[in-house]
Amino acid sequence: MIEEKFASGRSFIHQLDPKIRIIASIILSFAAALCDNLYIAGFYFIISSILITMAKLKWMDVVNRLKPLFWFLLMIWIILPLTFDGETVYQYYGLRITVSGVILCCKITIKSITILLIFTALIATMTVASLGNGLHRLYVPDKMVFLLLMSYRYIAVIEEEYKRLLRAAKFRGFNPKTNLHSYKTFAYLAGMLFVRASLRAQRVHQAMLCRGFNQKFHTLDVYQPNRLNSIFLMGIFAASLSLVIFEIMWI
Repeated sequence: MIEEKFASGRSFIHQLDPKIRIIASIILSFAAALCDNLYIAGFYFIISSILITMAKLKWMDVVNRLKPLFWFLLMIWIILPLTFDGETVYQYYGLRITVSGVILCCKITIKSITILLIFTALIATMTVASLGNGLHRLYVPDKMVFLLLMSYRYIAVIEEEYKRLLRAAKFRGFNPKTNLHSYKTFAYLAGMLFVRASLRAQRVHQAMLCRGFNQKFHTLDVYQPNRLNSIFLMGIFAASLSLVIFEIMWI
C-alpha cells in the first residue's frame, strides 16, 4: 500500500471536511501558479507554511517529501540563469548569468515549493478513501473516483506481480544488459504483467459483484456541517483574492 504518513493526526486541518480541503487547495494553488510577482509569491509561500504549521506536520518529514522537487529545481538553476536573455550580473569567459534568469528561477522555486506545501498540508493529510469521498461529493464522475481508489488499492499488488515475474526471469539466467535480448525480455515482462493485471481485474470485479456491488462505494466517515469549514474556506478565498487584486494593482 502507498504510505499515508501525514493522514493521521488531530490538528485543525485534519478535522476539516475533505471537500473543503480540496476546494481550498485548488483555489490557493491556482492563485499561486498564476502569480508573476516575486514578492507576492513570497506571501503565498508564507500562507503555505502557515498551513503546514496548522496541520502540525514535522518540517523534516515535509522537506524529505520535497527532495525530488529539489533535484528538478537544481537543474533549473543550472540552466536558466545561463540561457535567459537580460542584463548580465556575472560573466566568466563565455558563460554569463543574467538578472532576468535569476529572478525567473526564484519565481519558479518559490511557486513550486509553495504549491507542493499546499497540497501536502491539505491533501496529503487525508487518506485516499477520504479523498475519493471528497471528490465524489464535488460531483467528480464516479468512474474517475473508482479509478483513483482501485489504482491505490492494487498498485502495490501489480508491483509485487512485476517483482515475481522479474525474479522468475533471473532464476532462469536472465542478466539485464543494454542489448536487444534484454529489451525483448522486458517487453515480454510488461506484456505478461498487463495480461495478469487484466485477469486479476476480472476476478476482482466478479468478487465485488458477488458481494452485492451496485456501482457505489459507501463510507463510514460522516462530516456534519461545521461553521469552521466555511470560515476556513472563506479565509482561503479572501486571502487568494486579496493577493490577486494586490498584484493587479501593483502592475
